[in-house]
Amino acid sequence: MSNITFFSLILAFTGFMGFKSTQLKPAPTPEVGMFKVEIFYPNGEGKTFDMDYYEKKHMPMVAALLGENLEFYEINKGVAGRTPNDQAPFVAIGCFYITDVAAYSNAVAQNRDVIVADFKNYTNIQPVIQISKIEHVGYPGKK
Repeated sequence: MSNITFFSLILAFTGFMGFKSTQLKPAPTPEVGMFKVEIFYPNGEGKTFDMDYYEKKHMPMVAALLGENLEFYEINKGVAGRTPNDQAPFVAIGCFYITDVAAYSNAVAQNRDVIVADFKNYTNIQPVIQISKIEHVGYPGKK
């Protein structure tokens, strides 16, 4: 085997080994017994929302404050209501999936001023918050 062929094989192997397995990780999924904290931002005339700031600054900041209690979070952008022609009832919905409501409440209470002060950087909407316990997760058609 020539030196060039051997070197090419080593380079190819190294390249394959360099690919991280992050692409192979399963997507985070809610599980029965977890809690979901949903932050609803109602839509309406004169209401503003900077999704870019929310995605890149606010939610990661709050996620960091929640620590290990946070399993994962998601951000949903409202695009329509009941039908595609209806206005979305919410501009955005942020969701934190946690395991302990008391730990969540404690983290938010300790950092309330920082969290609330950041609102002005992305919205003029007073959010509505709901905490739910996940009772069932279904995957129709999958075994």
